[in-house]
Amino acid sequence: MTPLILQARFVLPMTAGNPLVEDGAVLVGADGRIEQVADAGSVISAHPGVAVRRFDDALLMPGLVNTHAHSGLLRGTAEGLPVWDWLEQFIDPMHRVLQPHEAALASRLCYAEALLSGTTTIVDMWRHMDGSARAAEQLGIRAVLVPYVGEHPDHDYFETLDTNEALIEAWHGRAGGRISVWVGLEHMFYATPDAWARAVAISRRHGVGLHTHSNESRFDLTETQRRYGMRPVQALERFGLLDAHRVLLAHCVWVDDDEIELLARRGVGVAHNPVSNMKLASGAAPVEKMLARGIAVGLGTDGEKENNNLDMFEEMKVASLLAKFSRLDAAALDSWDVCRMATITGARALGLDAAIGTLEPGKQADIIAVRTDTPRMTPLVSGRLANLHHNLVFAAQGGDVRMTMVAGRIVVDEGRLLSGDLAAFIDETNAALPGLFARREAWLQQHRSVNALRAAGE
Repeated sequence: MTPLILQARFVLPMTAGNPLVEDGAVLVGADGRIEQVADAGSVISAHPGVAVRRFDDALLMPGLVNTHAHSGLLRGTAEGLPVWDWLEQFIDPMHRVLQPHEAALASRLCYAEALLSGTTTIVDMWRHMDGSARAAEQLGIRAVLVPYVGEHPDHDYFETLDTNEALIEAWHGRAGGRISVWVGLEHMFYATPDAWARAVAISRRHGVGLHTHSNESRFDLTETQRRYGMRPVQALERFGLLDAHRVLLAHCVWVDDDEIELLARRGVGVAHNPVSNMKLASGAAPVEKMLARGIAVGLGTDGEKENNNLDMFEEMKVASLLAKFSRLDAAALDSWDVCRMATITGARALGLDAAIGTLEPGKQADIIAVRTDTPRMTPLVSGRLANLHHNLVFAAQGGDVRMTMVAGRIVVDEGRLLSGDLAAFIDETNAALPGLFARREAWLQQHRSVNALRAAGE
């Protein structure tokens, strides 16, 4: 890798005070790290022998951090149900029949979609994740891989803690440090008390995080109270799950003030998934309350089946709109807060804020160039009416990303994926889908027949 200067109309470092550098530049070193961020004249004159890549009608900013996603192949085929019915009727039957090559195809396509729309770091909870790791290694994305673990007799069709630990040992820290592997629990309900304890032990032994879903829906709340006599976050603490090396909880829609205080005290990160929470009718998370208590709340798209895309720019817009709508307050969740959630705050939720999330010397060069020459981004005004941050949140779209760089390597250029053949990915995925759907339907038909016989016998 050779040093490179990226020059653009604007550079938005997302550092403290929200500075904006007009006609700015970023010097990327041979090691894939940022060496300088300043006005273009200063950077170029100080390094006359370094090549310059110009983005005259674009802005440079940190790559987006997607703190909760699921690779998948069910886009547009799992609709119209609240979350627990949706899991039972669409998602869990798919997991029972999913094969490793299909899981790998799903990750490859989802990571390509993420990179094309400006996401440089993705937290992916999925299955058969050796294939996900290979996809991340090939495509160049920074990935936190979290296997769906189900350690319970009723949920024995997911990954196991054995396969999770094997993935940690095989892949954590690979691809120049771009690939991390965490411990994953699909949900507390999907594991036994012995498995909870082992999950925490694995996390601490390997120094990796633990990720699970919590407080997603009213069912989650009422069922946890029925089973354990307490609220979900309180149950996580009571049973030791918050003792993991690091904890990231997805959703946290139905958290009360006491749970928020507990999350803040224990340093737990939260992944807010506004589009998914709206689509599955789960509710609106109290994001501003959590941010006010210093909780690192990042943004996540959730999976392709409950979103139905991985566009983090759309997620930024919906996050702010949902907060405003649910609170009936047009000032709720300011645009700067949302931009931080998608970058540095999301990085902090993952414990990666020393490495990514802002454009600063010493950090990894995870950088995107976003077009400013579109009707959506016009006008761009400075001074008292400065609006670039508002346009990024409410107007920009993933398709406006011109360039995506991860660890100093350009992986998307002028909207084209450089690290793989996108058309081939799509064709191979489409070819594999009929088999997956046929096996799922066969399982459902068999399951319905068994249930009917049991009902008749009763």
